[in-house]
Amino acid sequence: MTAACLPSPPALREDAVVAAIAALTASTAHPRVVLGIGDDAALWQPSRSHRSAISSDAFVEGVHFARALMTFEDLGWRAMAAAVSDLAAMGARPVLATIALGIPTAEHVAIEQLYRGLAAAAAAYGLAIVGGDLTRAPVVFLAVSVVGEVRSSNATRRAGGHPGAVLAVTGPLGAARAGLEVAGNASLRELPSADAALAAFRRPQARCAEGRFLAASRNVEAMMDVSDGLSTDLARLCRASDCGAAIEQVPVAPSARAIAAAQGSDADAFALGGGEDFELLVAVRPRAFDYLAGRFRARFGRPLLRIGTLRAAAEGITLLRDGRCEPLAASGWDHFAP
Repeated sequence: MTAACLPSPPALREDAVVAAIAALTASTAHPRVVLGIGDDAALWQPSRSHRSAISSDAFVEGVHFARALMTFEDLGWRAMAAAVSDLAAMGARPVLATIALGIPTAEHVAIEQLYRGLAAAAAAYGLAIVGGDLTRAPVVFLAVSVVGEVRSSNATRRAGGHPGAVLAVTGPLGAARAGLEVAGNASLRELPSADAALAAFRRPQARCAEGRFLAASRNVEAMMDVSDGLSTDLARLCRASDCGAAIEQVPVAPSARAIAAAQGSDADAFALGGGEDFELLVAVRPRAFDYLAGRFRARFGRPLLRIGTLRAAAEGITLLRDGRCEPLAASGWDHFAP
């Protein structure tokens, strides 16, 4: 066995797999991790001046992913990015991750590929993989738990928005949904926008730096990530803030517009219901929005995209379409929807 590979199937035992995983994730080491993979629990030394933000995400074969649509390495990246995005939404800096993996016994190659993707994403976001669990399972499942740090004054929640606040997102939406369509339809892969759509689907980017930047502003009232589609996640922010919302425009990614046009689909529906874009949705004090948006553009080289405003809860959530305001129903992902 080398430091970069799992053992061959005849030698595949849990202790050997754990040792190989420790080698595969060695590049994610963090200076305040006192004890990492290999013991009953990880140990780390937290900062006195920060709060810990903790989140978990689960990925189940046949529910959250299909093997035909991405590699296991892509799945590892995607799972880590999705979990880290929850920290970004709180304004937290990622620090630690643990991984629980269930997989059929013979899938030793898949374990190695998964951890290569997990480790690559962890390195990109600056967090250490410090442990987890392994078990045999009839299908692949992956549970990623992450810990981040945020100054007490910067911790940002979904609650806190007020009527009149400007709603904005950190980037256009719908590209991940377009990538799902491309992954499942070979005829779409020749389109010029196919590669961008596939990248958004298979290797999404959590907006950690953007989240910390926005959370540091006292003019940001509320924030969350767009993981289940704008229509669904906006409704969650509105409920938490006891507000309604008026959406004036939906910023759709160019790749989503192109793929939707090729299919004869509604591009807005990709953005409103597609999910897994992992852009951040923010509510900003109205008088400060132009100033904050200018600073955001200067810092990240792209605009903070205004989509509408919060309003009184009794007014509900509406979308301006073709000059008319229509009620906006949640159309994104719901695990338990009929």
